Amino acid sequence: MSNNLNPLTYCENLLIRKRFPTKEISIGSLKLGGDQPIRVQSMTTIDTMDTEGSVNQSIRLIEAGCELIRITAPSKNEAENLGVIKKILNDKNYTTPLVADIHFTPNAAEIAARLIEKVRINPGNYADKKKFEEIEYTDATYHAELERIESKFTPLIKICKENGTAMRIGTNHGSLSDRILSRFGDTPEGMVESAMEFIRICRKNDYHEFVISMKASNTLVMVQAYRLLVAQMKAEGMNYPLHLGVTEAGDGEDGRIKSAVGIGTLLEDGLGDTIRVSLTEEPEFEIPVAKKLIEKYLNHSNEFDLSGIQSEELSYNPFEYSKRKSIENEHVGGHHVPVVIADLSKKTDLKPANLFSFGYNYSVSLDKYNFTDQAVDLAYIGNQNPSFELPGSLKIIADFENWKKNYSSSNNVYPIIDFDQLNSMNDSDKTFFVRTKAEEKNLEILKKYSKAIIVLETEYSNKTQLFRNFRINLSKLDVNNPVILHIDKNESDSETFQLAISAEFGASLIDGFGDGIWITSNQADSFINSTAFGILQATRTRISKTEYISCPSCGRTLFDLQETTQKIRERTSHLKGIKIGIMGCIVNGPGEMADADYGYVGTGPGKINLYKEKNVMQKNVSENEAVDALINLIKENGDWIEPTN
Repeated sequence: MSNNLNPLTYCENLLIRKRFPTKEISIGSLKLGGDQPIRVQSMTTIDTMDTEGSVNQSIRLIEAGCELIRITAPSKNEAENLGVIKKILNDKNYTTPLVADIHFTPNAAEIAARLIEKVRINPGNYADKKKFEEIEYTDATYHAELERIESKFTPLIKICKENGTAMRIGTNHGSLSDRILSRFGDTPEGMVESAMEFIRICRKNDYHEFVISMKASNTLVMVQAYRLLVAQMKAEGMNYPLHLGVTEAGDGEDGRIKSAVGIGTLLEDGLGDTIRVSLTEEPEFEIPVAKKLIEKYLNHSNEFDLSGIQSEELSYNPFEYSKRKSIENEHVGGHHVPVVIADLSKKTDLKPANLFSFGYNYSVSLDKYNFTDQAVDLAYIGNQNPSFELPGSLKIIADFENWKKNYSSSNNVYPIIDFDQLNSMNDSDKTFFVRTKAEEKNLEILKKYSKAIIVLETEYSNKTQLFRNFRINLSKLDVNNPVILHIDKNESDSETFQLAISAEFGASLIDGFGDGIWITSNQADSFINSTAFGILQATRTRISKTEYISCPSCGRTLFDLQETTQKIRERTSHLKGIKIGIMGCIVNGPGEMADADYGYVGTGPGKINLYKEKNVMQKNVSENEAVDALINLIKENGDWIEPTN
């Protein structure tokens, strides 16, 4: 893998959303890549040997709009049954292509490739047994391993060529081979090289009907890996289509936000030919979420024209995370985590109860506020004047005239002005906020105001590109004021709102841009607040709750993932900052848990292995006792705190 990849080449244009032109491939009758629409896919969760159940679940997926259906084939028996499932579906006039999901079993892949339209192989375990061993490889021994892999993989390529079968080369962050880990570590670079080894073998055999994925549960790793992959492909004259997904995203709100942050960030730059939103829910529930996410990128209206701007260099490295350096102003910017701002300006009669949705609970009997881990840092009141005492820890932003008349002597209230009012701020030593359009060009004036906190806004739909261009211009001028990203989004459908705003904020935050976020919307206050903190959690820029790395289930799953995830969540949701992996089988654990602190992994019917990081701590625990055993394991390692009611 090249060490000198041009950071400008990971997408077609940094300032104009333009789809990366990939090769078109055929998956049965379905075309993917090139100018084809972004395809939606999912995976069945039922035992593959349950033919009737697999057929019925596939039909539900198809009728929900799924264009590709993946089914697990952990052994030869399941691989052979895929042909039976396909025939029954075809007899019922359902011709949606099927994909065999393969791990560890080349012989199953070779059977499936003769029966259905596509096979997915994982380079990390297709020809390797995962042992988490640290082995020092010389160039000679490393090359010998590559020759061994080629001998294992080439028969499948030949079968695919003979039968017109497509393939997905699907790298997962958590299941990189020991060989890759020894040379590249647990990194995006390792993920890309893992795929490139298999891609080069395909090209050596003149086989090109494949799509590539770089999936991870960590959105930063996932985004960086795809970007590196595209840059590497361009460097080697390749343009294979991309399958996007955040693996083990989880369920409910967390799963949707995390998927939108990861997938949406890449779609913002025109990357992606097919997506799968992995939720720990019934698979047909994934389809409308994926469709809503794609829909955002089909509309190119109301875009600000940036076509006349040439971006010759970036002020940051898109292949690794580095927070933009900004001046610390009060508790914004510098080393501080991104702040969250609540918008209270449209409340007609402000009351203490209005703060409840934003993490502050007022006790009348004690005459004091209690606040949660998702309590906002600042509140914008506009021209409002609360008649009650606000929490001392909550900073207030008021419109300039309101501040000048009522709050100019307060250390807890800051004025906000429009950009064209900057010259009216004579006292440059006093912190203030300034609303600034992302398309504003006269930014040099900000050098006079080191105490200004920029509130970056735009009415245009290409926010990612405008925010990026603004950041580049700040860097050119050496302007280091903190920047709050403000997005005003009214949307009748709450899920559409959450997906869109997660993608828009996520694209900037993943690149280290944004000292805070401010959402204005017609959605419920509590929903806005949980979305804001969820976005920061998903981008790993601010941790405010327990993180669950939960696989979406498949035919390999050995227990009820949805029910178990809920049981674990009920017992552990107060453990801020702890990451818990909940995996249905040994394929998805411990490797796929990647950086989880604790793991709950199915190992046999009714049996669970418990992990501390990647180490097995207890084997074959009865499912009935496993949740309690997990809690005890957390306690034994000093990470448990008692919940407060």
